[in-house]
Amino acid sequence: MTKAQSDTPVPTKIFIHYLECLEKLLNNLQDHPNLLNERLAPDMLNLLQQARTATGFTLRSCCPLAGRKILSFSDNQTNLASILAEVKTTRAYLRDIPEKEFENYSTRKIETEAGFANLEFNGSDYFMMYTLPNFFFHYNMVFAILRKSNIAVGKADYDGFHQYPKGFSFVTADETAD
Repeated sequence: MTKAQSDTPVPTKIFIHYLECLEKLLNNLQDHPNLLNERLAPDMLNLLQQARTATGFTLRSCCPLAGRKILSFSDNQTNLASILAEVKTTRAYLRDIPEKEFENYSTRKIETEAGFANLEFNGSDYFMMYTLPNFFFHYNMVFAILRKSNIAVGKADYDGFHQYPKGFSFVTADETAD
């Protein structure tokens, strides 16, 4: 971790890190742009929209916690270059939020909508109980769609911390034959 990353205040710190991981996951689509339309199930969002929603949740979380209006960098285009640009721009925006704007964020009153529900949280609960789990739900869907589509990504790609030798598997050849 670089000095700049370790000095980034919560909640931006976790989102900046995982947006970097999301960008790397999405870069696996350079030779497979058609996978942007893949879904885990017919009634679920496709990979592109899962990535957009995960990215949007970082702003939906950090902006109100910093006392800012929620914004979006989505251009609504449906190509890989567009979502990669959105992720990069969002990450840069989060890096630029001054730490002082997050002072006392835990006690801020946040009102939001979740589907058809109107919700109200204090800042801590909003971050820990609502936006963080929602970010990871959509981030997980991107990862799962890539795996389902036989893109070679693993835990190291998911979290950016684990390291394994090329070709490593926890599952033996005998177990995969079952």
